[in-house]
Amino acid sequence: MNAPRPWSPVALVLALSLGCTATRGGVGLRADGTPKPEDCPEEALQAMRLLRLNVGDGSWAELDINQDDVRSITLYDGPVESTLIDHMRPLEASTRLYGRVWTGGPQVVVRYYEAQPPDGGDKIPICAVARLSKGQLRKKPESKPGTAILEFSKAAVEIVDSFR
Repeated sequence: MNAPRPWSPVALVLALSLGCTATRGGVGLRADGTPKPEDCPEEALQAMRLLRLNVGDGSWAELDINQDDVRSITLYDGPVESTLIDHMRPLEASTRLYGRVWTGGPQVVVRYYEAQPPDGGDKIPICAVARLSKGQLRKKPESKPGTAILEFSKAAVEIVDSFR
């Protein structure tokens, strides 16, 4: 008689992700309009541990799936759907990332709370941020309130254990 198969890390993550929400709208703001620090939810920390996604793991992503591969994009305050360009093991290229954008400060802030595999499977809770060095997430001067016009449509996405 065969012994029962242990749960795979992916199955455990999917079980943990039930009831997960796409974004967290209740984040407080600093005086300059940027979001205050925020803890990574325990279910996301557990999911990332099971998937062996470590702080600093990263990939490239299109910031807004509706404005991919263009020279200049406009991001708006609120929800955003991005897509991985390269894999971030075990997340494959074209994994969707769901998060939130804040445009109040001198540069845009993007926090990701969920990933959805390209096969359309269940969303997985994560904590990740969009990053570019040399001020490349800085808003262009012509950005209006509630928007951020950026020079590039792509950014690095990195796993974090809290949002600072």
